[in-house]
Amino acid sequence: MPVDAREDLIRRYDAMRGATRSLIEGLSAEDCTVQSMILASPIKWHLAHTSWFFETFILERATDDFVPFDPSFRVLFNSYYNTIGEQYSRPDRGLLTRPGLDQVLAYRDHVDREIHGCFARAERLIGRVDLEHLVEVGIQHEQQHQELILTDLKHLLSINPLHPVYRECPESEIVAPAPANWVTYADGVYHLGHEGRGFHFDNEAPSHPLLLAAFELASRPVTNAEYLEFIEAGGYRNPELWLSDGWDAARKYGWKAPAYWLGSRDRRTVFALAGLRDLRMDEPVCHLSYYEADAYARWKGARLPTEAEWEVAARGVEPCGNFVEDGFFHPVPTQQSSATRPAQMLGNLWEWTQSPYSAYPGYRAPSGALGEYNGKFMCNQFVLRGGSCATPRSHIRKTYRNFFYPDARWQFSGLRLARDRA
Repeated sequence: MPVDAREDLIRRYDAMRGATRSLIEGLSAEDCTVQSMILASPIKWHLAHTSWFFETFILERATDDFVPFDPSFRVLFNSYYNTIGEQYSRPDRGLLTRPGLDQVLAYRDHVDREIHGCFARAERLIGRVDLEHLVEVGIQHEQQHQELILTDLKHLLSINPLHPVYRECPESEIVAPAPANWVTYADGVYHLGHEGRGFHFDNEAPSHPLLLAAFELASRPVTNAEYLEFIEAGGYRNPELWLSDGWDAARKYGWKAPAYWLGSRDRRTVFALAGLRDLRMDEPVCHLSYYEADAYARWKGARLPTEAEWEVAARGVEPCGNFVEDGFFHPVPTQQSSATRPAQMLGNLWEWTQSPYSAYPGYRAPSGALGEYNGKFMCNQFVLRGGSCATPRSHIRKTYRNFFYPDARWQFSGLRLARDRA
């Protein structure tokens, strides 16, 4: 890698690590220690695990005289890498009162100094570790955890009856969303997946041809007002609209509205990272499970798009949406709607697709521990596309594949309707 490219990489590394630290400004040690559910992790764990990633995949391999910051961290902050070794129980991460937040932050500082040292002696690392590639993977990995810090924190704060405020956030402009148009796409063979230069995760490749029938995609996501109509029409009480597993989940968890919706029909409120506030009808509906998104689409006589349809529609759309850097930490209304191009496809909220998360034709998981990053999760999950208001702007791509279990609701997840072209 040329010297200027390497310098740019270390600058991006420093900026990314600084962005993570900025997310915890104003949080107490208690805020960073508690775990609110099995699927979420304590903020302190995210801070440590992302540093563990750099220590384990780079520092440990870069020198013969490697000395870990703390040998116990190898187990405590290993997420799911069986190739690396034992992991501490995921449901019990919130019980780790030790190490304290101060020690975890010291760990981060230590790792940063050592990574800078690796760059200073990069020429001597050739053949021992692919420094540039692993640092890039580590940057992208930590950006994923930046989003998880916000979504996990929101869930934690939401169960506190004090409705605590994470951060004072600006209010987006109130708009009257234009009626959703149907944007038409012709049938044909399209090439999907990442191709060419630039970073991508292994699950975005290889690029491959796929025959698509003609379809139509809504020009904007579904709004709170539109979803409220589904609720008031008895959508949560009509089993005919629901997949069997979805109906069971709705009954089991007592779903009657999207996550974080509070109040009654007369005055609905929503919990946001800025605290409790009135539900805005012009905003896209979010914090939906796959099951809820699918039920709503059926109620409207439509369906969810496939991830291939979504990717085809996203071509030519600029990443001008609402990302974490914009500071709203909440979806904002669609400012425009067009009959020829869908709006708000990148940023704002993840959009459920009907596609199960599986391998592309010709996919092979990388060898070694990094092969566990994506490939082994290709079962029983569904793909979401587009990024959200908690996603770093530089992290998202039109080929990016997010994936969650169909009952997951704590992410900023919503929907955009699709239908077959008549």
